[in-house]
Amino acid sequence: MISIKPYPTVRLRKAKSSPRRKGYPWYYNDEIALDRRAKNIKPGEIIKIEDSDLGPMGLFSFNPNSKISARLLDLNCDETIDLTWIKNQLEIALELREVLFETPFFRLVHGEADGLPGIVIDRFGDSAVFQPNSFWADCFKEEILNSLVSLGMKNIVLNGMSRSRKIEGLNQITEVVRGNVTKPIVVPMNGAQYFADILNGQKTGLFFDQRNNQKFVAGLSKNKKVLDVFSHVGGFGLAALVAGADAVTCVDSSKNALELAQKGAEESGVSKQFTKIKLDAFDAMSEMNKSGEKFDVVICDPPAFSPAKQTLNSGLRAYERVALLSARLVSAKGYLILCSCSHAVDLTKFRNACLRGITRAGRQAQIIHSGSAGPDHPVNAQLTETGYLKALFFRIK
Repeated sequence: MISIKPYPTVRLRKAKSSPRRKGYPWYYNDEIALDRRAKNIKPGEIIKIEDSDLGPMGLFSFNPNSKISARLLDLNCDETIDLTWIKNQLEIALELREVLFETPFFRLVHGEADGLPGIVIDRFGDSAVFQPNSFWADCFKEEILNSLVSLGMKNIVLNGMSRSRKIEGLNQITEVVRGNVTKPIVVPMNGAQYFADILNGQKTGLFFDQRNNQKFVAGLSKNKKVLDVFSHVGGFGLAALVAGADAVTCVDSSKNALELAQKGAEESGVSKQFTKIKLDAFDAMSEMNKSGEKFDVVICDPPAFSPAKQTLNSGLRAYERVALLSARLVSAKGYLILCSCSHAVDLTKFRNACLRGITRAGRQAQIIHSGSAGPDHPVNAQLTETGYLKALFFRIK
């Protein structure tokens, strides 16, 4: 059900400390006065929020059943959240990406940073993957889909498999909702040709966030022997090959992902220098250590080991183990690139875990570069924790 004006008003509790400045993108359920009237507002509806000291705070999407109960949509309480408003937000997001990129392959919407909270949209030419990860986005999905079509996206996959949807109380589903998707899409990036399975692949089928970090790795890889662990469809490995790497080995536990990496190597004209290994990453690195293999460049880009605060300690132990196993595989004066996409692990904790692992491996290291997600993954200036991706580039002695 779509909210219709006039939007109901919800008030904030009085509190001694709260990030209540106007423009703050979230309010938690314990910050909101959940009286009987507020509790009767259905999830996904649009509300006005008022503060007794600061006055009107703007229009928010509301879900009383979620820890993040209110997500900012517009500071102007007189706005109407409808098809016109949504299309305008998408046009603003698209305008930025068209300045940043020459080809239509990028993250089009990155949630709160693009004023569309809980929404992720990746664009693949005239196709797109839409992730409605918040209740309001699910309620307004037809308006969002119609807006995407009007902006040139003919084939759209709705990917509703995120952890966030479970937290919001939404069902999990993946389906083609506009047009037709029959095969993986070829994506040109960093000089290579990648294959993105936007219907059946991991997340949206390709990780655009690592684009700049992959380019940096490519610059280190000419005439080098490279190992890409947790490779997915060959993000780092293919960029290294087209930049002149002598040989690249991609390791992943997914047969489908490795087959797409192989196709990407063939499409990029570098298949002779490409090797794939289907194996658990930890097992693969352990076996390589036993056999004494060495590489000039090693990249490890694992899934989120610590997606929430409750898993912080176990996640840090996993990152330390990755660093330990991978550091032993790096030749003297070689390079080790370690990545984390865990929201709960900040850069300092991640760096310390990596250094513990490198030290346990009996190696010394210099940090030569620190990377983050590309500019199509902007960070909301008032919500710095949305800058989730960390990439550390070490030179190993």
